[in-house]
Amino acid sequence: MAILTPEPTRSPESRSIGETLAGKRLPRWAPLATAVAAIVVGYGIGAAGSIFGLAWFVVAALLFLIAQTAWSFAVEGRRHAVDRLATTLIYACFIVALAPLLSVLLSVIAKGAGVVFTDFPSFFTETMRNVSPRKPGGGVAHAIVGTIEQVAISSLIAVPVGIMAAVYLVEYGRGRLAKWVSFFVDVMTGVPSIVAGLFIYTFWILVLGFERSGFAAALSLVILMIPVIVRTTEEMLKIVPNDLREASYALGIPKWKTIARIVLPTALSGIITGVMLAVARVAGETAPLLLTTFLSQSMNWDPFSGPQAALPTFVWDQISNGTDASVARAWGGAFVLILFVMIFYIGARLLARVFAPKAR
Repeated sequence: MAILTPEPTRSPESRSIGETLAGKRLPRWAPLATAVAAIVVGYGIGAAGSIFGLAWFVVAALLFLIAQTAWSFAVEGRRHAVDRLATTLIYACFIVALAPLLSVLLSVIAKGAGVVFTDFPSFFTETMRNVSPRKPGGGVAHAIVGTIEQVAISSLIAVPVGIMAAVYLVEYGRGRLAKWVSFFVDVMTGVPSIVAGLFIYTFWILVLGFERSGFAAALSLVILMIPVIVRTTEEMLKIVPNDLREASYALGIPKWKTIARIVLPTALSGIITGVMLAVARVAGETAPLLLTTFLSQSMNWDPFSGPQAALPTFVWDQISNGTDASVARAWGGAFVLILFVMIFYIGARLLARVFAPKAR
């Protein structure tokens, strides 16, 4: 038979001591109430001073910071007030950094989705051959093919090179060669995209005599992809616990097999993320493509011969025409480019989940 024991009761003196040590705190509704009051007062100040748009919102944000900090300082004390102020500033910086991204994304979706779905599926199956800039019609089929081929070729070259360079720097690099490799990776990270395109144009087209093509564009994208892949893969390999390596060595497994069977699969998720960052960067590059493959209004399935279109150059070409129909097509091309990156990212994440090491 269970014996029920009464819960210990706290005396009023102990409760008062605990509250004194914990300190008084603002009610949970205080930040929301302060925010509402700041918005109302800020809008009133903006209306009285004929300040509209983003300016009155900035005024409301400053009023919120001042009011919440003063209220917290009066009730909770200096330590909690400083903590609330720092936390609010961190969230504010996050919102400020996220707002432009959301604004661009929503603008592209709002202006591009309508064009894509209005002309669906012809927008994905037709090209711009014999389509007037002043008239609606045409599509991005040739640009989608070019983007897929160029990104695929550049990934086939840059991903193995970048991963192997990162493996060398983390697992083997100890001498002067490793310092030089790391130095040149840092230099390549800051190279502008147009410089990469100019280098390939000068070396591949002018010096070696090859023609402008999708392959030349892919070579310029390789220069931009390699440093991103190297740095992200290097960081992912560094956070793999050394205990896994040591346990493998203790079993007599060679170092190369330890890297291939244990280290790389463990860091696979982070490596996939790094590859996706590189793909997302080069998928929207325009300047290198204008120098190495320029424009094409027709379908070109051969990346090694002749100019080849791509989604970034399609957007640039349509927006440069300046007509209502071409600008609408440019927004549609930008929307398709975002869809392309999202589909590629989701597919890569699913692939990483399938091949990720699983506990047995």
